[in-house]
Formats: sequence, C-alpha cells, structure tokens
Amino acid sequence: MKISVIIPAYNEEKVIKDCLNSLVRQSEKPNEIIVVDNNCTDKTVSIVKKYQQVKVVKEKKAGITAARNAGFNAATGDIIARCDADSVMPKDWIKKIKADFKRYKKIVAVTPDFYLFDTPIVSKSLLPANIFYSVSKMVIKVPSLIGPSLAIKREAWEMVKGELCTDDHLVHEDIDLAIHIAKYGKIYLDHSIIINMSGRRIMYNPKSFFGEYSIRLIRMLRSHRHLF
Repeated sequence: MKISVIIPAYNEEKVIKDCLNSLVRQSEKPNEIIVVDNNCTDKTVSIVKKYQQVKVVKEKKAGITAARNAGFNAATGDIIARCDADSVMPKDWIKKIKADFKRYKKIVAVTPDFYLFDTPIVSKSLLPANIFYSVSKMVIKVPSLIGPSLAIKREAWEMVKGELCTDDHLVHEDIDLAIHIAKYGKIYLDHSIIINMSGRRIMYNPKSFFGEYSIRLIRMLRSHRHLF
C-alpha cells in the first residue's frame, strides 16, 4: 500500500518546516510528499526544496480547492493523504492510516481527532474536535473530513473528483469532499490519531472565521442537502 501526502501551500514560510519535519520523521515513511505551490511569493518553495523527499507541484489557479485537486491528481499512491502546511502530524500518522485501510476494507476515507495547538485554554483539549464531529454527524450524517488531516482511497478520488465544487466562495472543500465521498463508502473517524492543527484563523481573524466561514457553511449545506 503506497501513500502520497499532499500539502497545499500559499505563503507558509513560517510554519511549513514544522509540518515537513513531522512527515519525514514518520515511523513509517510516506511513499511521496507533494507540496502544491499555489503562487507563493515568500520563501515557502525555497524551504521545501531543501527536503530531498519532497516534490513541488505548481498550481497557478488561486485557491485551496484548485491546489488540493492539483496535488491529488499528481499523486501516485493507493492512498492519498492530505494535511495543511500549519499542521503537525504525530509520528505514527502514516502507520495508523495504513492500518485503518487494511483493517476496514469498506472504508473510503479516514479522519482524525485533533488539538488546536496554538489556541489558549483548549490547546490540549479534544473538546473542539468532539463538538465538530458531533455537529457533523448530526447535520451531514457522517464524520466530516478535515483539511488539516485526511486520507482517502485513490479509487474513491477518481470516482468523486468530477462531482466536487471548485469555487472556494461556495463551499468548504473538505466538507464538500466528505459529503460526496460518503456515497461510495464509510468515513472512519480514528480517535487514536490526534493531530496538532493550527487555530490561527480563529485567533487572528475571528470576524472572518465566525462570520464569512459560518455563512458559507450554511449556504453550502443548503445547496448540498439533497446529498445527505
């Protein structure tokens, strides 16, 4: 079982090194790591190129969905894993993803628990994850995938990619992916995988997170309600 890891990146020079270090230090190594350069103007790409294990793919169309799609389409693994440039993966992340897909033959995707490592009060609490997944199961009937860490079967990606929305202004791409891919199999929430994801969007741009983010989510759920 080969695993490709995809990291969409736009001006992530301050955080991407910690992410890459957590990947190259995995107890079981990914077969490939692809960073998608989504028009970076800082030192992100020069930092990435210091890692011989990492391949850079260029995507000129701006936006997280376009960058994700470019990376997923370039991947050669049987399993396509994805993380954000500001996420830090536990050392056994790849090992546990492999084990999940080997153990549960009917699953098409794996999603983890998470800590918001740079957010005061809840930095070592699973409360945000518990709330997120409880609401997700209640609304879309499945545990949602999350951009900071997800893994899907390549064959599922090939089936679903033509159905996905490509406009970042209309959807949250990870939730959109979860809703569509759930038609093809089970999304497995592995509580034994706990990743460290950044809460910087909540901390430094709360107006956007609690305003635009929430409005876009509500609109997306309305437009997708026929799917769940």
